[in-house]
Amino acid sequence: MENKKYLTFRLHDLHYGIEASLVQEIFPLPELTPITGESNDLIGFLNLRTQIVPVIHLDWLQGYLPKVCHLSDYIIILGWEGLQIGVLVHQVNEMLELDNEVIEPVPSDGFLCDINTIFLTGIANVDSEPIFLLDSKKLVRQPDTLVTLIWDAQSQLELAYTSGDGQQKYEEYQQLEEFKTLSFYDLYCPHATSEERAIFRQRAVQIKQSLEDLEVINRQMPLAVIGIGNEYYGLDLELVREFTDIENLTPIPCCPKHIIGNMNLRGEIVTLVDIRNILNLPITPIGVGSKAMVVQVDDIVAGVPIDKVFEVVYINPTEMTPLSAIKLLNNTQYFRGMAFFQEKMLIVLDFPKILTEGDLVVNEQI
Repeated sequence: MENKKYLTFRLHDLHYGIEASLVQEIFPLPELTPITGESNDLIGFLNLRTQIVPVIHLDWLQGYLPKVCHLSDYIIILGWEGLQIGVLVHQVNEMLELDNEVIEPVPSDGFLCDINTIFLTGIANVDSEPIFLLDSKKLVRQPDTLVTLIWDAQSQLELAYTSGDGQQKYEEYQQLEEFKTLSFYDLYCPHATSEERAIFRQRAVQIKQSLEDLEVINRQMPLAVIGIGNEYYGLDLELVREFTDIENLTPIPCCPKHIIGNMNLRGEIVTLVDIRNILNLPITPIGVGSKAMVVQVDDIVAGVPIDKVFEVVYINPTEMTPLSAIKLLNNTQYFRGMAFFQEKMLIVLDFPKILTEGDLVVNEQI
């Protein structure tokens, strides 16, 4: 049998995997419309480009009440029986191609690490950590109820949008008796600040974009937004391989100070390079437990310590402030321009130039 690719993710302290062929897209958790009643496997639904998508929380499937959701959570959209379903996760990890020899069978019924094994197809042991492989066919326990719910909501949505003032009418539909319940924030984000609620709502607005709007988005530049110190930076999303915590660090002797050391990332040795000096930021200690992003520019792979990971934003290159207007910044040759993110200045980095022309790469043999 051929090896299968799995998208891996975390919920609480457990590591899960789902067949990669089922994954359609991934985005940060937006504001959801909660659902109560018979479909209690669902925590709500979202409007994804005028298509109703129900969202599952794996805690429900295990018989537990879902814990608090966070701004850092993600939704994974899966294709299911010709429809789409969303799965809420805490952290999206990586794509793994698993050999069948590392996948062990599970008991037909029972619990393992508090997971009901009926929802699993197997357990993969990778780097001495179990990855619980989900059975997509078992994720929806009440398919008839789910399909009826989707069709009903979808028909109301289409009726609202074809009548002209679609958004207002759809919001009125959401207030009907069958949808009257506590808000998304009351149920799942009781501690969300007003700023965090605004971000959740903005995300919901963004994923409602129609196909026509998507054509505009496709002409825009996707940026991964990161925080270093008190500053916000954006870089081309295509250059980012992943975000990770530094779990191990080996110093490299006789190297410049910006070369922090090597980390072993699942068997791949990645050199950590501090870019704070290029950005004229204060140098702060980096060690095990710090965050890093792994970037790749052509054949150069490097880990870059960062302080925060925010989200992906789309920016029209024509709307960026050109470098000539950024007079108060140094080393502007490494910047593509400036934009705004959450009412704060976002500096768009020219990362290929930083790695290839910033005197960061050490060519000498040690």
